[in-house]
Amino acid sequence: MAGQTFPLIEVSGSAYEMGYQHGAQAAGLVQRYLLWIDKLTGKPRDLLSRKAMAFIPLIKALSPAMVEEIRGLADGAGISFEEAVLCQARAEAASVPEGGCTAFALTGGATTDGHALAGQNQDVAPEYADVGLIVRVKPNDGRPRALMFTFAGQLGYAGMNEYGVAQFANSVYDYKWQLGLPHYPLKRVMLEKRTVEECVEMLARHRPCSAANVVLCDGRDHVADMEIRPDALARYRGEGPDAVLHSNHYVTPEFAPYETNSLPDSCPRLDRIRALVKESWGTITADTMRQILADHEGDPSAICRHGGAGWHSVCGYIAEPAKGLLHIRRGHGCLGTWQTYEV
Repeated sequence: MAGQTFPLIEVSGSAYEMGYQHGAQAAGLVQRYLLWIDKLTGKPRDLLSRKAMAFIPLIKALSPAMVEEIRGLADGAGISFEEAVLCQARAEAASVPEGGCTAFALTGGATTDGHALAGQNQDVAPEYADVGLIVRVKPNDGRPRALMFTFAGQLGYAGMNEYGVAQFANSVYDYKWQLGLPHYPLKRVMLEKRTVEECVEMLARHRPCSAANVVLCDGRDHVADMEIRPDALARYRGEGPDAVLHSNHYVTPEFAPYETNSLPDSCPRLDRIRALVKESWGTITADTMRQILADHEGDPSAICRHGGAGWHSVCGYIAEPAKGLLHIRRGHGCLGTWQTYEV
């Protein structure tokens, strides 16, 4: 693994300027990310890029500023606008869900100080670690500053903003793809909101192409979990008002009938994190969650993955909104290096 932490870049100014700075500072990694999309999909770049342009009207309806940031990214990285759009639609270009992540959001009686904690292990192919990037965004147009982990050229992914709004996600399966928004622009716009409920409202207005689960928290110590399908949205009430835990299968009453156990290790991982959270209930801290994200019980169906289904826990995140801190780990939960960032 190249280095113990992911590279960090900072961008500021207008939407176009932030995109340009991202592209200019990470041009080599952006090219590498595009090559990975080529390999992942097995499809010609020009075909993927042309298809990606179908998303532009939907992205513009969600956020005109994001379209300008994509234009800046293209100019800064020396790639075409179409390729820059493709960077925002990697999973949709692949046409299949991927990943086996385990996520959590805890607050109130669950944590030692009553404040919210949220995060996840990011379980994907190991190649993703080679294009990982931490981006600090400081818009000059009134949108909040934020810190994200993402892949070079992808303008939205996991992170937290200055209001403590943090969002993380799990893949879920068993759905029919339809034209809609890629999830990454939605992730970025959630980091422009001030509360969990504003994020939920935005998700209800804009339909995605594919299914996912989103875990949310904010600086008011609110938490939420939303299962999303192209045709509907359902709120998971979790293990009680102070805890929501999720892996890669539907658990809401609305969507559970769609579940076909597509990822057999999802249920064991959810059972395991539920048990570990219960054991530490009322005393959970960020350090507790670091240990839980490193758990190997049930390997290869463990929370900390080492190649099961071809996926590894290449990184992890823990948000502490009350402290304005986002902890990001490079590498497996058991061996990786955590770094703490002020948002």
